[in-house]
Amino acid sequence: MLTCLKVRSLALLEELELELGPGLNVLTGETGAGKSMLIDALGLVLGDKARPELVRSGAPQAEVEALFDLSRDPALCERLRQAGIETDGELVVRRIVAAKEGAPGAAGGRSRAYVNGVLTTQSQLAELAVGLVEVSSQHEHQSLLDPAAQLGHLDAFAAGGGARTGLSLGAMREAHGRLVRAIEALEAARGSVSGRADREDFLRYQLKELDELAPEPGEVARLEAERERLRHAEKLIAASGGAEEALYARDGAVTEELAAIAAKVAAAAALDPALTPWAEALEAARSQIEDAARELGAYGRSVALDPERLAEVEERLHRLQRLGRKHAVGAGQDVGAVLEGKRAALRAELDGLERGESTVAECEAALAAARAEVEAVAGTLTAARKRAAEALGRAVTSELRALGMGGATLGIALSPREPGPTGADRVELLLVPNAGEEPRPLRKIASGGELSRTMLAIKHALAGVSAAGLSVFDEVDTGVGGAVAEVMGQKIAELARHHQVLCVTHLAPIAVYADRHVVVSKEVAGGRTRSTMEALPTEARTEEIARMLGGLDVTARTREAARELLEGAARRKGGIEELRLRAEPQAARRGKGRRVP
Repeated sequence: MLTCLKVRSLALLEELELELGPGLNVLTGETGAGKSMLIDALGLVLGDKARPELVRSGAPQAEVEALFDLSRDPALCERLRQAGIETDGELVVRRIVAAKEGAPGAAGGRSRAYVNGVLTTQSQLAELAVGLVEVSSQHEHQSLLDPAAQLGHLDAFAAGGGARTGLSLGAMREAHGRLVRAIEALEAARGSVSGRADREDFLRYQLKELDELAPEPGEVARLEAERERLRHAEKLIAASGGAEEALYARDGAVTEELAAIAAKVAAAAALDPALTPWAEALEAARSQIEDAARELGAYGRSVALDPERLAEVEERLHRLQRLGRKHAVGAGQDVGAVLEGKRAALRAELDGLERGESTVAECEAALAAARAEVEAVAGTLTAARKRAAEALGRAVTSELRALGMGGATLGIALSPREPGPTGADRVELLLVPNAGEEPRPLRKIASGGELSRTMLAIKHALAGVSAAGLSVFDEVDTGVGGAVAEVMGQKIAELARHHQVLCVTHLAPIAVYADRHVVVSKEVAGGRTRSTMEALPTEARTEEIARMLGGLDVTARTREAARELLEGAARRKGGIEELRLRAEPQAARRGKGRRVP
């Protein structure tokens, strides 16, 4: 649900804040007052392309912020979390659009987008915003006219419409995933067979080098340490032997003198116990120095003057380092461990090539099985969709008749396509506007009035299953009036019981159903035109409805008509709510999530 939309420096919108509530939010006002700019602003936070000409003249940039309450949409919260966007039930989307190059302070028409403070791209924003808002307007009907989205709506209806359709979308995705992996495995196996002889020779040559060398993890470090000992053997022998001699072996060695000193201090400690710790410390030091001297002597005797071994070590290191460079071992890596891993990988690849023919046959069999599984699951899915398509078509047709299109019929055509993660069906919504006419694709219908009512009928039929948290109607009442406008108002009010709705309208019979009524108007201040916005209290709505009925000349008669419309709408809204409350326990008893209209 959208709770707040803030706009700065967007065309006529200098700075305003639109607060929305649950239910039906209505925007009214004179033509050109700036209502459509609010829809443009909403489009920006949903990932629409930014146009620098939208920036208010004289401003360096336009900015739009939207606050969404996602507390009732855990699935969307989880999708955002998987995309790296943390949310505690609220989502803030901010979009900044720079003015054209040459404008004071402009950044050359560039735009930036932030989702909960995380910088993101326009395409990423559009992907993340899926499911937040569904917009219907005179010229842009977005998801309901998109064939892929039509398929999604049909599947949603099938899953939530109360009929046991046997929908198996999860099984379809899993089966298609196995098919893709089987295709990739076969291509890899065939690629391995192609040019196999040359590759085998190359692998055997590299393996021979590595097998002959037989590198070991940690070997280079050990050899380098040994090389240093061999190179400096004379110095090491002299240093360790000299230390042993001075500390322990010769007459008058350090340990001998230290023993005499320790004995004297021990004798003194017999006279004054305070010296006892020091006497003990001297004796311990003597013992430690004696141990160190012996170890140094043993080390010196272990070091050998061995030029032949030194040559062997240097040769081994050279070969290891040369192979390390050949196989691109990085700085700081363990050459022996990397080469041993490379050796294992080459052996595995060679074994795979030697098994190539049998591998190809196995992959071909696996692919055939995967194709058969996809066809079977897709067939089950198609059958379920056909049953759901009939029910959805009847539901929408019933809504169309209630909206004054008595001869209209909506059909849902399924045609085959290449199997994919969503199955093997292409969906097309077909409308027969009048009895006796040919069905036509909904996306190609030009009549504004017919299209507006059709869109509303579809949305109403999908009210209980649509994923969007906010449904936006941008002057979809074009071409309708009279009794049809009254029915359209009732249908939008019914839809608002399932979803938050934002409706931009010029028709009073629709506006009277608003739970929150906002008026957009223009004013001139300081020589500049700007749009302003006011949320109407209950008592002020009569005047706005009267203006919509009577234009500039608002009379007592139009005010009385406005009051009657508002009172009638209030009664009917109460009836709608009562019917909804009655239906919910019944649906619960039947184990259904919604009623098919």
